Amino acid sequence: MRDLRRWLGVGLTAALLSGCGAQAEVDAGHAMTGTLLDPPFTVDGATLTTADLVEVDDGSTDWVSSPYSLVDDTDKKLTLVFFGYTHCPDICGIVMSTMASAVSRLDADERSDVDVVFITTDPQRDTPELTDQYATNFDADFIGVSGDLRTIIDVAKPLAISVEQGDKLPSGGYDVTHGTQIVAIDADDEGIAYWSEDVSSAQLAADLQHLLSE
Repeated sequence: MRDLRRWLGVGLTAALLSGCGAQAEVDAGHAMTGTLLDPPFTVDGATLTTADLVEVDDGSTDWVSSPYSLVDDTDKKLTLVFFGYTHCPDICGIVMSTMASAVSRLDADERSDVDVVFITTDPQRDTPELTDQYATNFDADFIGVSGDLRTIIDVAKPLAISVEQGDKLPSGGYDVTHGTQIVAIDADDEGIAYWSEDVSSAQLAADLQHLLSE
């Protein structure tokens, strides 16, 4: 059974979201499964860190870290953002798989207009390299991002995502409580929509196609 605090954290986030988002609506013949936000979420542009495995001069590969910002580096028409951690025992992998399946349903032009960003909520264990490996295991084009925990919390907060390190587990590790929504950021650096953790890949893909067509 999941830690009670995880459900409390998710419940708090849902309560925050319900106060600032218009409910799913029918627009131009499409019934959104996700929630359109009016007004949109503000996006914090603080600097985090990503890493890429690149080929170096001798033909081998090495990790190269670079700064990443949800404002400066989200140039696609849509950027999907999900906060989680690589040691997550359940929901993170499910949501990541859903996003991977959803973008695979898009055609080539639509796919080129979408980025997917996984931001760790457990940077003590999730280095930029490990976070990128985790993200790209679901899709080679996914982006893994780590950074200072305080900065991650500050970036998550205006997106109505709560992040908190929990108590130690009997195994010696610890739980991490985090909101489980997927948030969409548009090219104007505004959070325009969100989806709950139980959205299906077909529903998410249909919503993305609708948003991309506008």
